[in-house]
Amino acid sequence: MTEPITEPIIEIKQLTYDYPDRRVLNEVTFNVQQGQFLAIVGENGSGKSTLIKCMLGLLKPKGTIRLFGQDQAAFSDWWRISYVSQKAASFNSGFPVTVAEVVEMGLYAKKGLFRRVTKQDRQKVRTALETVGMWDRRDSKVGDLSGGQQQRVFIARALVNDPDLMILDEPTVGVDQRYVKEFYEILEELRRDNKRTFVLVTHDIHFVSKLVTDVIHLVDGRLGCNCGIKEYWELDEQTIRSLYPVPGRVLIHEGEVVQ
Repeated sequence: MTEPITEPIIEIKQLTYDYPDRRVLNEVTFNVQQGQFLAIVGENGSGKSTLIKCMLGLLKPKGTIRLFGQDQAAFSDWWRISYVSQKAASFNSGFPVTVAEVVEMGLYAKKGLFRRVTKQDRQKVRTALETVGMWDRRDSKVGDLSGGQQQRVFIARALVNDPDLMILDEPTVGVDQRYVKEFYEILEELRRDNKRTFVLVTHDIHFVSKLVTDVIHLVDGRLGCNCGIKEYWELDEQTIRSLYPVPGRVLIHEGEVVQ
């Protein structure tokens, strides 16, 4: 990682994105500071994954996105940002690639596709795999691993360049429940120095509440709530009603909406 950063890691201003049939994001504005662990939550179709794709430059919205103090269009240090998606659910188990080779792929963003892998690079791969407890499986085919083990490999790939920002889009979808706790324990270990920044799209905020520092709740593409995790658990009933389509009297108890 680089030295401490004073400006926001991410600045989003008046972000709007339209699909042909509907508006998915509507004038969304927020900042993410170094060391934050931001959870993005909301109902299905609220715009969470679209927002992530906009951050990563995969979609071209209206509005402003700045990364590490630079306009996104001028930003070139993409190795400072890593992305972990729902790989365990969609990985082609027949693809003949080893654990170490998958992690090496994470180096391409910084060194280029056709640069030779050096001794220093191999040490980075080893360090990343040791961090997630998968060094002893480095020569195994990824398709032979369990869903939980595969997702650890993808975390290692995301870590190999020692990024400043990790973006995770529902990373435990498709992973056996017994591995989910293990996955988040790895994230907890990774954020202990409070220098690396995390943005996590999740449906299970109660499960990760001890990791999260801040919450953004999207409602039909709008920013329904932007607050600290403590304030999120203490929202009043009127605010909760605006965030969740739950009939009757509602409150948040231990991270879950109940009637």
